[in-house]
Amino acid sequence: MTGKELDRATQHQIKTLEPKSAEWVARHLVMAGRLLDEEPELAFQHALAASRRGGRLAAVREAVGLTAYAAGHYGEALREFRTYRRISGSNVHLPVMADCERGLGRPDRALDVVRSEEAQDLDAPGKVELAIVASGARSDLGQLDAAVAELEIPQLDINRAFSYSPRLFRVYADALAAVGRQTESEKWQRQAAVAEEALGMGISEEPDIIDLGWDEEEEAREEAERKRLIAHAAADAAPQEARSTSEQAAGIAPAADTASDTASDTAADTAPAGPDAASTDDNLDDVESDYFESDDAESDLDSAEPDDDEHDEDEATEGEASAHDSRHEGSED
Repeated sequence: MTGKELDRATQHQIKTLEPKSAEWVARHLVMAGRLLDEEPELAFQHALAASRRGGRLAAVREAVGLTAYAAGHYGEALREFRTYRRISGSNVHLPVMADCERGLGRPDRALDVVRSEEAQDLDAPGKVELAIVASGARSDLGQLDAAVAELEIPQLDINRAFSYSPRLFRVYADALAAVGRQTESEKWQRQAAVAEEALGMGISEEPDIIDLGWDEEEEAREEAERKRLIAHAAADAAPQEARSTSEQAAGIAPAADTASDTASDTAADTAPAGPDAASTDDNLDDVESDYFESDDAESDLDSAEPDDDEHDEDEATEGEASAHDSRHEGSED
């Protein structure tokens, strides 16, 4: 909890304080908001702590008033709401101020607040809340029929549903039951359920829980999930890289063959044309005949056949050798 969970309007007001005081006030206001429904008395103490350093801020006085009202401290709540109205100029909490008068046992003063000029400037939800308070004040005075009449306002429309309609329908049904109009009361009770269903806020549904605080466990789970996704992506990428590497290695040989073919084509293209080309081809054939060997299993020397001229020369040589040997033998004799 850092204090930054507050809405922007409240943060803007708190920025006018010194840094240390601003942090102090912000933290206590956040805790007051979190504890308002479950522990209103503790929330009231946090709001009081915030007012010690930020008592001149409208948001702080509003927080003190709301927590005091929730905790049943109607006198403190009424005083804080009056201060809030003086600082901000807003009458948004006028219905709550009237209800504080009821809480203090002064229903007649509550009706005075309802009939004030400021009440005419409220929006539709504010007018509905003010009518509910007025009906309660009439009931406190024992004026049950007047309590029903206080709720018969333009916003009480059985064919239309707004955010305030279910609450208004139920209060009106209770007021009808108090004066013995049971059949009408049941009809409005059923209509309240219909309005809730139409608005998607049925009583069987659990309310949405919005936590503006920092959750260490949630952040740890998100970090673990992020690491798991990274590891999974790396594991999937490894086989692909291996296949790519093997494919590249296998592609080296074809590349060499292509280079050889390209060199041969280049040599053929650059060879000279005409008679010089023919002589060049003959010389090339001579060179190739001297350089290249046969591809047969036997060597060229083994497979070559002797020519007839060479055979005659061999026989003449052998005859000369025989005559020479005969003369040599005769001389010895």
